[in-house]
Amino acid sequence: MGVYNTRKALEMAEEQELDLVEISPNAKPPVCKIMDYKKFVYEQKKREKAMKSKATKVIIKEIRFGPNTDDHDYEFKKKHAIKFLKDGAKLKAYVFFKGRSIIYKDQGEILLLKLAQELEDLGKVEQMPKLEGKRMIMFLAPKKK
Repeated sequence: MGVYNTRKALEMAEEQELDLVEISPNAKPPVCKIMDYKKFVYEQKKREKAMKSKATKVIIKEIRFGPNTDDHDYEFKKKHAIKFLKDGAKLKAYVFFKGRSIIYKDQGEILLLKLAQELEDLGKVEQMPKLEGKRMIMFLAPKKK
């Protein structure tokens, strides 16, 4: 079609009762197209919406333990962890240290490592247990099927 000057392009757009839309302004010379601008914006939003719906959303589920969580509670929470990982959600397991229970941080780490070991066939550890303030946090991601 060749390169037209701006005035000529605007005249052509007016003749067709359409708009002159700048497609890529950074190109030398800028690329313009004669079209219905409202339709162009609608199509663009439609494309963006389709891209968003295809993007995967990361769900993070949390499980909280105490440093002295007993076996029954541990097993109960482990069942939830198994369900979360099977559903494809990431797991944030943490031990919360209340008051002076921070002296049991070794027990908290052992608890989280035990959980990671028992769930190794379902999920892989993304972040090893790490103490952040009064919490020791560990992340597990589901293994791909």
